[in-house]
Amino acid sequence: MRLTLYTDETGFDALRAQWNDLLARSLSNTLFLTWEWQTTWWRHLGNGDLYLLAWYDAGQLAAIAPLYLHEDSAGQRRFDLVGCVEVSDYLDLIAAAGYEEAAYRALLDWLGSDDCPPWDLCGLCNLPEASLTHRRLPELAAARGWQAVSELEDVCPLILLPDSFEAYLQDRLSKKQRHEVRRKLRRIEEETRVRWYVAEAGAELDPQIDAFIRLHRLSKQEKLGFMTEKMEAFFRAIMRIMGEVGWLHLAFIEINDVKAAALLSFMYDGRLLVYNSGYDPDSYAELSPGIVLTTRIIEDAIQRGLRIFDFLQGNEIYKYRFGAQDTAVYATVVRRA
Repeated sequence: MRLTLYTDETGFDALRAQWNDLLARSLSNTLFLTWEWQTTWWRHLGNGDLYLLAWYDAGQLAAIAPLYLHEDSAGQRRFDLVGCVEVSDYLDLIAAAGYEEAAYRALLDWLGSDDCPPWDLCGLCNLPEASLTHRRLPELAAARGWQAVSELEDVCPLILLPDSFEAYLQDRLSKKQRHEVRRKLRRIEEETRVRWYVAEAGAELDPQIDAFIRLHRLSKQEKLGFMTEKMEAFFRAIMRIMGEVGWLHLAFIEINDVKAAALLSFMYDGRLLVYNSGYDPDSYAELSPGIVLTTRIIEDAIQRGLRIFDFLQGNEIYKYRFGAQDTAVYATVVRRA
């Protein structure tokens, strides 16, 4: 394969027309590897030096390695995937199906060449369970005498959605949890004036984004620390861009005309990706608005014909109460001998 190397943001522009088409032809087709996500993350959260490696076969884009080189806290020069670590739940090299082995070999060739800048580590974080990278790349690196290891990084609990909401309640939930969900739905409807909705993209989206940011900061002390000015700018940008391309699912529940909870999700490739949440602990917390909203969103996902309800990374207990099952996420680190 022929390599074209881009070392600044013009690479994103050059690859834009082919990026998402390649992603759709890969085994790693996830929203976090789309051109829209990758460019937004880099512009708001990226640091160090950008290295976009694009390989072509017979003139057609066959693989992309979106990397950046930076100095880590230990003073080592480290390559990481664009999007790594904090706010991109699935990442990988992007290779057309059948080109994975060639892409791994080509990446290692470049890392070992004189064209590559000095480096100590190459880290590939947030690799999905189905990815070949966390299995095959360490083997190929070890064959070169380099140290390489893949380790379990986290889990992503998800629900395989049936054809109907009633089937979900019957087949995915325990008897106790099914009763609890129905009780909460009934109680909130009997005791309050309640509605839930998904925000529309367009001119009216910005006030909804404001409301989400406010609820996010209210919900937990650690979320207040997480939502820095820099992170807020990223969240605002990504919600607007996802809205423009039709992948945004920003839902709210109002109780007696007061926004009590919000869920920020994305719809992509048959999945609903539940990305982040916020709630007002002083507004009707006893009525469990977050649980009610999550239940309604599961129902909505089924009605939309989505196949998977993905809670993304983290093993919080509430995810399993909704019937989620774990899938693994791996991290692969290569050390040059």
